[in-house]
Amino acid sequence: MDILNTAKELIDIEANEIKNLSNKLTDDFIKSIKVIYGSKGKLILSGMGKSGLIAKKMAATFASTGTPSFFLHPGEAYHGDLGMIEKDDTLLLISSSGETDEVLKLIPFLKVQGNITISMSGNPKSTLATNTNYHIDISIDNEGCPLSLAPMSSTTSTLVMGDAMAACLMKLRNFKDSNFAMFHPGGSLGKRLLTTIQDVMKKDNLPICKPKTSIKDIINIITNGKYGLVVVMKKGKIKGIITDGDIRRTMQTKESMFFSLKAKDIMSKEPKTIGQNEKIIVASDFMNKVKINSLLVVEQDELVGIVQMYDLGL
Repeated sequence: MDILNTAKELIDIEANEIKNLSNKLTDDFIKSIKVIYGSKGKLILSGMGKSGLIAKKMAATFASTGTPSFFLHPGEAYHGDLGMIEKDDTLLLISSSGETDEVLKLIPFLKVQGNITISMSGNPKSTLATNTNYHIDISIDNEGCPLSLAPMSSTTSTLVMGDAMAACLMKLRNFKDSNFAMFHPGGSLGKRLLTTIQDVMKKDNLPICKPKTSIKDIINIITNGKYGLVVVMKKGKIKGIITDGDIRRTMQTKESMFFSLKAKDIMSKEPKTIGQNEKIIVASDFMNKVKINSLLVVEQDELVGIVQMYDLGL
C-alpha cells in the first residue's frame, strides 16, 4: 500500500466533488437564503448519524455569524423535543439519502405547525426532498471511501454547502468583525475588538515630574516607576514626556552639560495620547504605526493612565 498516494487520491476526489457543488446551486438555494434571512424565528438543523454531526457544526457556524440557530436531534425531537420548535422557526433537514426515517418522521408535525422546511440531500427526488418547501442538492459522484461505505465526500460537501449558506447570510446582514467578536468574547478576536484601554491601562503611582525637575531625579523616577518613562506635568496639565531612550540620547549628545539639564530641556513636547474608551486594537495599530511602545491615556486633557504595548496582550 502506498500511503501518500492513497491520501492524495482521497483529497483529489473530495476536492473535485466540492468544485462540482457550484453547478448544483438552483433557485431553491436562493429562496432558502432569503427565507432564513427574513425569518422572525430561529434556524433549526436536524440530521442523523454523520449528517447530524455536520448539522451540529453548521448550526454553530450560523449562530456565531448572526443567524440564531441550534441543532435538534431527530430522535429526541420525536420523543418530546418537538416542543422546542416554534411556528416562526425554519427547519433545515439533512440526509444524504433523503430517506432517513428519523428525519422523515418530523415532516408531518412541521407541516401541521406551518414551519418552512429546507432539505439538504443527495437525491432531489427523495422523500425528504419532495416533502419540504425547498431542496438543496448535495449529491456526489464518488464517496471517496475505499469501501464506498463510510461518508467522506458526502459529509464534506454538506459542510461546504452549509458554509456557503452562512457566507451568503453574513453578507446580507452586513455582518462585521465587531459583530463576530460579540459572540466570541473569550477569543483573541473578541479581546482585540471588545477590550478597551481602560481595562488594561496602569493608573496608580504614575511617574510624574515637573518641568524644572533635575536629570538625577528624573532618572530615579523612571527607575522606580518601572514604566521606562516620566510624564512632565505643570498645574495638572501634560507638558511633555521623557523616555529612557531620551535619557540615553541626551547623555551622548550633551555629555558635558548633562547633569545640569532639567526636564523641560529634554522632554518631547507633544506626547502621543489615547482615550480610555478606545479599543486596545486601536492602540496597538497606532503604536505600531508610529513605532512607540507607550501611550498616555487622557480624558478631558487630564492624565488618567499609561498603556504600553505589553499591556495589550495581543
